[in-house]
Amino acid sequence: MIHKIKALHDDGQGLSIRAIGQELDISRNTVRKYLRLDEATIEAAQSNREREKKLDAHRDYIVYLLRTFPKLSSVKVARKLREKVGELAVSERTLRRYVKQVKSTVASRQRRYYEPVLDMVPGVQCQVDPGELREVMIGGEPRPLYFVVFVLSYSRLTYVGVSLSPLDTATFIRLHDEAFRYFGGLPEECVYDQTKMVVISEQFRELEVNQRFHEYATTAGFRIRACCGYDPESKGKVEAGVKYAKQDAFYGEVFRDEADLRAYVRQWLDDVANVRTHGTTGQQPRALCDAEEQRHLRPYLTPACVGREADGLAPRRVDKTGLIAWKANKYSVPMAYQQGRVGVQEAGDRLTVHDLESGDEIAAHTLHLGKGRTLRNSDHYRDHHQQEADLEQAIAQRLGETLGKQLCARLRDSMPHHYKDQLRGARKVLEGEPDLDLALVSDWVTRERLTARRLKERLAAARLAKARGRDHDADVPASPGTTPAELAPYAQLGRSGGQQEVTHGAA
Repeated sequence: MIHKIKALHDDGQGLSIRAIGQELDISRNTVRKYLRLDEATIEAAQSNREREKKLDAHRDYIVYLLRTFPKLSSVKVARKLREKVGELAVSERTLRRYVKQVKSTVASRQRRYYEPVLDMVPGVQCQVDPGELREVMIGGEPRPLYFVVFVLSYSRLTYVGVSLSPLDTATFIRLHDEAFRYFGGLPEECVYDQTKMVVISEQFRELEVNQRFHEYATTAGFRIRACCGYDPESKGKVEAGVKYAKQDAFYGEVFRDEADLRAYVRQWLDDVANVRTHGTTGQQPRALCDAEEQRHLRPYLTPACVGREADGLAPRRVDKTGLIAWKANKYSVPMAYQQGRVGVQEAGDRLTVHDLESGDEIAAHTLHLGKGRTLRNSDHYRDHHQQEADLEQAIAQRLGETLGKQLCARLRDSMPHHYKDQLRGARKVLEGEPDLDLALVSDWVTRERLTARRLKERLAAARLAKARGRDHDADVPASPGTTPAELAPYAQLGRSGGQQEVTHGAA
């Protein structure tokens, strides 16, 4: 400010005091004060770092706040200060600059312990991190893009694997295979955050590793190293790589289809990402890798567990109803694969489903072009009609062909929506009856509504009546429509159990 005033005044040859005040939006008295000062006085005042400031009276309270709460913003410090002392005679800008100066000189409570990172050893470590970017224009419509960034820690050589479907363990493994083949070798270890594709759970730094990924890592020959939970800074090289891929590789680009996307990513890696001068190493990642790191990488061969998936089988999870999702529709697979994993391949208008272990085809469907449809193959599910036929055959063997059909027809008429359950219950009841009176059953099925429960009750009543000797009582007259067997329990009504019947003759 002083230099501006001196320059505008120019020893009386420039602007007037009033004009300088209007130009700099300060008072004329301030202009006069600085014009009266000589250069020696101005230099002495500016070099005196201990000169008093308006906020120095509140410095102790500001220091207390910053030491107790290191993350307090200048705005909140100002608010707390006003609550304590009232309005301040300084601007917000002055307060922010003062708080910033105090923060730089006062030792506040440390938020995290850092140590310098030593130079990495070539061929030892690769950092891996997945990313996601929404609304990437692919095929004329915005779609989510899923990708995984791989960075060799020593040379910073980078690979980016892409997927248009959400990442799962099988896709994660396939992208590792692509990265190691791009690098031309295998590092000793790979560093991850605690994604479920690698680490299922962690307690006291003891890891439960995803079994399928552990199998791949063991077969390929590299160690799995997982960061502490919620600690992305421990793999900062690849964190920076994810941001770089989002902002430089994908943002603002339009792709015709998936093949165009993959070709673009490969070109970007070869012509941009790996030939730029890296800000930390000061060298091109590809050149540094070829010169110093490549010979330290171990040979890599694609394990058999990723060979089939690389041949074009897209992994899918089967839900509890035996369905898989493919392009907004659902298709059935044999129930033996319920809640398991299968491989899917599309060829023309045909969709085939394969066993991931053997590669054998287990199902095939005609590809549906609509959305929201469910295509089921009845052979993949239980045949309920066959089950009913088996139950009907079992009842016919117990009762005979004609009577068995009559009983089944009566059960169907009585409870058509639960016919199979009725058949199952009737078979159980009949198989549990050692001395079955077919004449009784034949009479029941021709006269009234019959269910499996009523059949059980009637057979129990007939068994009890027979045990009491009341099943065939000739002394009980049968009224029209009533069988002797039904009236048998009432045959003894009106008779005294301990007296002889007396016949009175005429007087």
